[in-house]
Amino acid sequence: MSLAEYLDPLQQPLVTVLGTPVSWTEVLGFGSGALCVWLVARQHLANWPIGIANNVFFILLFTQSGLYADAGLQIVFIALAAYGWWTWTHGGGPGSPGLPVRRTTRTEWAWLLAAGAVGTLALTVLLARATDSTVPFWDALTTALSLTATYGQCRKLVESWWLWIAADVVYIPLYAYKELYLTSLLYCGFLTLCLIGLRNWRRDAAGERREPVGAVA
Repeated sequence: MSLAEYLDPLQQPLVTVLGTPVSWTEVLGFGSGALCVWLVARQHLANWPIGIANNVFFILLFTQSGLYADAGLQIVFIALAAYGWWTWTHGGGPGSPGLPVRRTTRTEWAWLLAAGAVGTLALTVLLARATDSTVPFWDALTTALSLTATYGQCRKLVESWWLWIAADVVYIPLYAYKELYLTSLLYCGFLTLCLIGLRNWRRDAAGERREPVGAVA
């Protein structure tokens, strides 16, 4: 059997939402994605392998829907997940149990914003000229936001949650427009989880700042 024949059952309709068939791929992407974000908010290391599985499901889903930048983004996410997995366990330095949560510096913000702007522009041009995408700018914008947010997540930067929140605000209507209603609903859940993650990481960052004071006392 070919790879396409193995994957075909995942692309078959499972349920119908608002008159639109929802495939196994979208359902599995929904479940693994929600679990992944919940684990990230709790700083649980298992978010990385769960996230990689989620990326594979979304590669199939987005390719079918013509969201090519989002499909390609999942491949980058897999590479970033491997980096984030290593960083969370080894990035704290010698003698440290793991990478601490911290605030984003001004220099990091400048680099993230510059990378996001250049990435959005370049991807918009590429998608408009090289694909049949009907939403090149929005596809490019969400891709750039997601990449910068994921990098920040790998480094445990508190403000990475704001980038995810901005991406989700665009993703929700974009997926509804593409009739990916379950995925749009998933991103509503993501938005809620991002707000929880932002609150939790803020508390952790504040705790890290207070810890040395207590130690000296």
